[in-house]
Amino acid sequence: YSQLKWQAFRSTQVAAEELAARIDAALRAVIAAEDARSFGSYSFLVVEGDAAANFVQRSPLSAFPVESAVPGVLGYFQVDAAGRLTTPLLPGTGVTAASYGIAPAEEAARAQRVEEVRELLARNQLVRAPRDEAPAAPLPERDSAPLERERRQLSLDAGQAASTAPPSAQAGFDRLAAAEAPVQTGALAARAGAGDETREVAAEPPAAANAEATGPALRARRDNSFADERQKRVEETLVAEPAAAQDAAAEADALAAKVEVSVRTFASEVDPLELGVLDTGHLVLFRNVWREGQRYVQGALIDRELFVDAAVENAYGASNVATVARLTVAFQGRVLNEIETHNSYVGPAASRELAGDMLHRARLSPPLGDVELTFFVDRLPRAPGATLLAWVAVTLAAVLCAGFYLMYRFGAGQMRLARQQQDFVSAVSHELKTPLTSIRMYGEMLKAGWADDAKRQTYYDYIHSESERLSRLIENVLQLARLTRNTQRFELRSVTVAELLDVVRSKVATQVERAGFTLAVRDETPAGTAVVVDVDCATQVFINLVDNALKFSAGA
Repeated sequence: YSQLKWQAFRSTQVAAEELAARIDAALRAVIAAEDARSFGSYSFLVVEGDAAANFVQRSPLSAFPVESAVPGVLGYFQVDAAGRLTTPLLPGTGVTAASYGIAPAEEAARAQRVEEVRELLARNQLVRAPRDEAPAAPLPERDSAPLERERRQLSLDAGQAASTAPPSAQAGFDRLAAAEAPVQTGALAARAGAGDETREVAAEPPAAANAEATGPALRARRDNSFADERQKRVEETLVAEPAAAQDAAAEADALAAKVEVSVRTFASEVDPLELGVLDTGHLVLFRNVWREGQRYVQGALIDRELFVDAAVENAYGASNVATVARLTVAFQGRVLNEIETHNSYVGPAASRELAGDMLHRARLSPPLGDVELTFFVDRLPRAPGATLLAWVAVTLAAVLCAGFYLMYRFGAGQMRLARQQQDFVSAVSHELKTPLTSIRMYGEMLKAGWADDAKRQTYYDYIHSESERLSRLIENVLQLARLTRNTQRFELRSVTVAELLDVVRSKVATQVERAGFTLAVRDETPAGTAVVVDVDCATQVFINLVDNALKFSAGA
């Protein structure tokens, strides 16, 4: 049974390992999809199709209620280098929500959700409160310099632009990153040369964009990014932004009926996603994006309870592990959720001998590498062979009990037979002793001459009857011995009932008279009725019956 206990422990441990692997694989796929989002996806508007067409539409992240493969997302956000918060739920300056099919009521609900996200981030010192935010700086004017010269110039100015950003605008995210992965310190300083140029697609031919996309520097960065799946990557993204003032005035006649939005192409360096836990208990999934030497933080604010319920507890509840082991979800050693076992176990009585022992511990894949799933034994199910072994044990116990009972019955029967044998020997000895004593007594009296002639005949009759009785007893014992050895042989012959009764009368008449009784024989069979019997055996039966009757009715 000890071996079966550890077998059950191991099978449950394997099930917990498989469950943790399934949870990790599902979250890894979700994180990969989030990692693949472009820089522009975190804006209200994204560019579709040919950049020269200047066609924009709502971002997939602008759906409300928020739709995301990541469970429990309250909202997506972006924090620029100045600490200003924007979300895909509301359009930026110069774009009206009604132009994209958003009703006033929905716009108000979106604004309320944005304020909730802003409030939670501000409470955790990740963004500035609305009253502390600096006004957005106007977009810089662009010239039509050649792309290669502009690229070199922006690369030289990227470090200066990064150094002029407010040092504390995104310090909260730096603290989260440092708390999660200290080995990544110094990574922020390597972003100075990450930015590339910004240009208006409407003012330049699409061929320029193709030339920029195939530039040697970007191609080298893209090739290097394949070395590690979750390393930083470089991408070129079409981003819809409010048109500059001079551009809007120049296009006022041609685009009077359109919202003034320009499509720009940016080369951005995107870091992998990271996970942090806020003081309020919420989770934040964020990444750093470097564009034109400026750092942007993009991410999603996640309700921890909803995330754990959907990503972990649902999969846990659907597995057999939920009936035998409880689950603890921890982040950097701090317990986030404790999920108790379900009370739906319907199998055989489970063993609680190992209750409380750790069954399995697993870390999720980055960026959830600080999240630990720990399974603790609550009750172990019986091993697959336990039922068979139990039935074998019950069967053996039943066989042993039945064997002991049968042996007891056999022993008791033998003892009873031994007592009967002793009683039989005692009775036979007594029966043999009685006629022998009578014969001896009458013989001694006759030998001593104490009896006259009249009594002498009587004594002879006693001696004769007692000797016949003794002969019958001996014959009975011999017949019993023959019966036990199955050697009894019968001499059957045909005699009439009258002849048989005459033989019996001659054998028992003297014995009956001496006992003081009168022998009366009544034969009601038709005259000449014959039977096939062993005469000696039949006579012995009648003699035994009469003898028992005389013995047990002597005092009546």
